[in-house]
Amino acid sequence: MGSDRAPNPEIEGALLAVRHYPGVKVLLIGPEAQLKADLAGHPSAAGANIEIVNATQIIGMHEKPVQAVRGKKDSTMHVGLRLVRDKLAVGFVTAGNTGAAMATAKMVLGALPGVDRPALASVFPTSKGKPSMLIDVGANVDSKPQNLAQFAIMGEIYFRAIFGVSKPSVGLLSIGEEETKGNELTRQAFTLLKEIPFNFLGNVEGRDLYNGSVDVIVCDGFVGNVALKISEGLVDAVRFLLKESLSSTITSQVGAMLSRKAFTNFGRRLDYSEYGGAPLLGIKGVAIVGHGASNANAIKNAIRVAKQYHESGVNPRIEQELTAARV
Repeated sequence: MGSDRAPNPEIEGALLAVRHYPGVKVLLIGPEAQLKADLAGHPSAAGANIEIVNATQIIGMHEKPVQAVRGKKDSTMHVGLRLVRDKLAVGFVTAGNTGAAMATAKMVLGALPGVDRPALASVFPTSKGKPSMLIDVGANVDSKPQNLAQFAIMGEIYFRAIFGVSKPSVGLLSIGEEETKGNELTRQAFTLLKEIPFNFLGNVEGRDLYNGSVDVIVCDGFVGNVALKISEGLVDAVRFLLKESLSSTITSQVGAMLSRKAFTNFGRRLDYSEYGGAPLLGIKGVAIVGHGASNANAIKNAIRVAKQYHESGVNPRIEQELTAARV
């Protein structure tokens, strides 16, 4: 019940997921009567491996997270995360209020041993055709150097597990490549990151998010969320300008028709829905937070991300390697 157009994208995405991923069962959480009626309206729902779990409360996008978490114990987020805590589900997916999702996950599931603050990791396409990952993209707006060091370790482990890269590169987002560049937070974090035994490349700049020169880029949640929202706005602008240019003359229209497959592939590479949601790294369980504007494809892929996260055993690795790093 979290997305801007809930519950239709969630229902349609769940139906896509159980059809595309054999063996997956999806629990839809929300007002039971409404979800039953909406689900029954979909022709492909008959026989689908979907179960409805009743929850009487919904946390809105504009509610203050702490108040909503404390005051709405029968919210879809509370109910869903309790299912994960009680081992009745392997992961939780939401396209709702990010702050509430993080606060509820920390309250219901708790943080992994050694983790001071969980962090959100988001995947981006690059010009080299391989993904890059930015962490944190909004879970923590005020971070300390130690937090950034932990984000780096968790992000490197996740990237290694999900994308099969044996030694992913790690960079610290700053305003210049030199070690002395940046603010007090980044300069202190740089010192900590140098001591961690992974492939640390040093400072990287905003342009490196899309050029594929680094696998995992670390920053505090304030900067990361701004970068994420700028990227989303830029993608929309590029699509609009490209469409406008291609429809401006007869010649360009003919060219667009001849290159339709290429433009479709181009749009898919920029489409956030192909990457699902952002995993909340550092909690005792699996929680994936999607965009409020998530469509059915985004929900389907967020379910895929939750499945991969569970199967890859990321959390035990985080516990083990954080302990070894003593950060």
